[in-house]
Amino acid sequence: MFSSSSQGVFGPVHLSADSCQQVSKETEPPRAGEMEAAVFEYKKKEDPLEAESFQGEKRKLIQPTSLKDPKLEKLKEALVDWINTTLKAEHIVIQSLEEDLYDGLVLHHLLSRLGGVNLPVEEIALTSSAQIRKLEVILNELDKRLGMQDSSLIKWDVKLIHNKDLLATIHLLVAMVKAFQPKLNLPQNVKIEVVIVEVSKSGIKSELQTEVLTGDSSSPDTDSSSNPEREDPIEQLLKLEANKVNTVKKAILHFVNQNMANLGLQVADMDKQFADGVILLLLIGQLEGFFIPLVDFNLTPVNDAEMLHNVTLALDLLNDIGLQLPSIDPQDIVSQDIAATLKVLYALFKKHKSN
Repeated sequence: MFSSSSQGVFGPVHLSADSCQQVSKETEPPRAGEMEAAVFEYKKKEDPLEAESFQGEKRKLIQPTSLKDPKLEKLKEALVDWINTTLKAEHIVIQSLEEDLYDGLVLHHLLSRLGGVNLPVEEIALTSSAQIRKLEVILNELDKRLGMQDSSLIKWDVKLIHNKDLLATIHLLVAMVKAFQPKLNLPQNVKIEVVIVEVSKSGIKSELQTEVLTGDSSSPDTDSSSNPEREDPIEQLLKLEANKVNTVKKAILHFVNQNMANLGLQVADMDKQFADGVILLLLIGQLEGFFIPLVDFNLTPVNDAEMLHNVTLALDLLNDIGLQLPSIDPQDIVSQDIAATLKVLYALFKKHKSN
């Protein structure tokens, strides 16, 4: 499971600009900010080989003034928070979109957590060539999952992500949020100025354009609230009258107790009895037909840390068996958040109710 492999001998994975690889400044891919500055401070003293290597290419770079746009800053913060919340159970923490995603580790774990996909790639790629190979596998699978059949619509690629291109990284993450968690409220109407740069033998030509990163709530393509079919069914349920919510809760509770009868256990209070993770783990074992060794979890947890361990283990098991779950923070279940608990139980109910 990812929680054990990401802690292991390496300890908790706290990603930063200096983590996961040690590369000399001469060989490190250029940062997005550095590339932008280079365009606007282009002088004759610039290495002619550098310009020659980009001849015939068009590059889209964020205007330096747009990098300080408060809306862009809020979007970056929201994406960082989303990643850290999604990967909290795997002890992965990022600080920078530019510096912490280029090697593929975070994208690999996001795809595994959100899409239930286990790809045959190495956990930590230390060399540039290994990182590029890893990104090729990950982005190929992500493009399929995101429904990007038309390659002309894709605003990211392996080279851009590996070069820490902020614009491409944001486009990719926004697309992932829309596909995997359309209910998540990202900052709306984020638009920035970009410069299209073309390098030729005669020099550098540039053109300014406006790039849309997120649309407004009135657009069905950019906001999930206008598309109820994509909204999480439990979120929809909790908006209904109390009697309808209770009817569904009773049906799920009946399903749970049917499957727990063999163990002589019964759940009476769904809001509280799943908070310590014990019954949830036993239920998963009953439904999936495997035994969870008692040494792997706390049968009688006495504090929040032991409860959190149990719930995290349960969610990792569900992820390992490929159960499609919305992103759920284990702490929410420990805190008796009924929405989080219902999402897990509903996913199990939906899979096994006809068995």
